[in-house]
Amino acid sequence: LKKLAVDYLHPEVGVTSVDGAAFGRNYFNRASAPEVEDDEFADERAEVLAEAAALKKLAVDYLHPEVGVTNVDGACFGRNFFNRASAPDIEDSEVANERAAVLAEAAALKK
Repeated sequence: LKKLAVDYLHPEVGVTSVDGAAFGRNYFNRASAPEVEDDEFADERAEVLAEAAALKKLAVDYLHPEVGVTNVDGACFGRNFFNRASAPDIEDSEVANERAAVLAEAAALKK
């Protein structure tokens, strides 16, 4: 009974044949077995696996934004809205100080 329990709980051990009369038939590798896979099914399976790999890559890209984006195509470009020539000028420190002084004076006048 213990041997049967061990065999059931540990299928990775495998089966050893002790009886010479014990035999089995392999229905997958026999000569009269039907053809395993047609070419069109193999092509379709390859396409499905390629689509699944592409979807997995997109899912990983979506779920892990810390990985970053690598530029593969030379025609890929983006527009930088901060360093372009038509971007509004950044305020100088002189103008910022003057604005702060004017706001301070306006606040003092309200009191």
